[in-house]
Amino acid sequence: MHRLSKNEVDSSAGPAAGCPVGAAAAGLAHSAAFTEMGFRGVWARMREEDHLEWTQVDDHNGFWSVVTYADVERVLRDAAAFTSERGTMINILGVEDPAGGRQIAATDPPRHTVMRARLQKALAIKSIEKQQSMISSLVDEALAPLAADGGFDFAEAMLALPVAIGGESMGLPRADWPRLGELLVASVAADDPAYQNEAGTQATLDAAHRELFAYFQDIYRERRRNLGDDLISVLITTEVDGRTMTPGEVMSNCYSVLLGAVVTTPHAPNYMMTERIADGTLSRWAEDITATPTAVEEALRLGSPVSHFMRYAVDDVVIRGTRIRAGEAVVSWLGAANRDSAVFPDPEYFDIRRRPNKHLAFGIGPHYCVGHTVARVTLRTLFNELLTRFTAFEPAGEPERLRSNFVSGYRKLPITASPAHAG
Repeated sequence: MHRLSKNEVDSSAGPAAGCPVGAAAAGLAHSAAFTEMGFRGVWARMREEDHLEWTQVDDHNGFWSVVTYADVERVLRDAAAFTSERGTMINILGVEDPAGGRQIAATDPPRHTVMRARLQKALAIKSIEKQQSMISSLVDEALAPLAADGGFDFAEAMLALPVAIGGESMGLPRADWPRLGELLVASVAADDPAYQNEAGTQATLDAAHRELFAYFQDIYRERRRNLGDDLISVLITTEVDGRTMTPGEVMSNCYSVLLGAVVTTPHAPNYMMTERIADGTLSRWAEDITATPTAVEEALRLGSPVSHFMRYAVDDVVIRGTRIRAGEAVVSWLGAANRDSAVFPDPEYFDIRRRPNKHLAFGIGPHYCVGHTVARVTLRTLFNELLTRFTAFEPAGEPERLRSNFVSGYRKLPITASPAHAG
């Protein structure tokens, strides 16, 4: 693993250091609320209200929640009224994000559009289709333990898979992938006992960010001397405002791209293995494998890997009769919007051929996930392999949810399966 000492790290474009959302935080602000499944009931209640709900986090900070499809779409589409540049996650609520204006995810249009353009082209479907053999090979590798003895920790394998695919696309050494995966998950689940160090949540978050940015600083220096056709080289040679990105901007966006893969790709498969074995959904899908493209979208809708995105109101605005004042935070709950019956008939039913299915698992508007094509191709490949090669999926122990208010997923999920036999 490439490392630099702490005082060598350029953190000027890194994630914000502050983390005011601690153990005293209420309701959906607290990561513990997502270790059980009751948060969906909270979302259902909030969807029925004719006003928005305010959550007071501490003496100085709070946020409005939007939970209907229409309200979430409005907030995420309107970058002029709701800015991303002050922070996009609850865990940095009330702290100005130093990545604002430098990281694609924390930059508003029109600058965001320019920063995103070349990366989006590199991640377009034609480019990703050329990497199909690489993706298939890494999927096979991820499922190898299941093929060998019929059982393994599925969540662990799924968390590692997008790091492997991102690592190949970025030209990162294979030996570095496991540690990168740990650090990336820790950066969105710093409260989770499996990732938290003994100094506590904030220390865990800070340490993960320092090590990640030290790593990408080292990689940047090496790659700049030996440019290729990998994603890091794309970022290094991207021009914004008539100049190439600064080292800090490149590192910040390397982090953002790889983090985006880790928080989206693993959790639709994990959702299926925890909530859709017993009700026969996986069996229905296996019997109709041509439904994979639409079934993947349904897994993304109901799994809703990313729970929320946060924005700040630029000026006073009214939503559902509620006045949001300039400077107040607004949290869009994607998982709640994806179960809105006004848009998705019979929203709790898993329809393997649901059309239309304009879910918000990848967001919507200018910040629609730049890596959505990679995620979709990976998931289609994964489910085709799973459901044609294996059958009789069963839990082999208690699953453990990831303790995070940002990612809705699992960190432990032991399963068993049997080889599928034709005829």
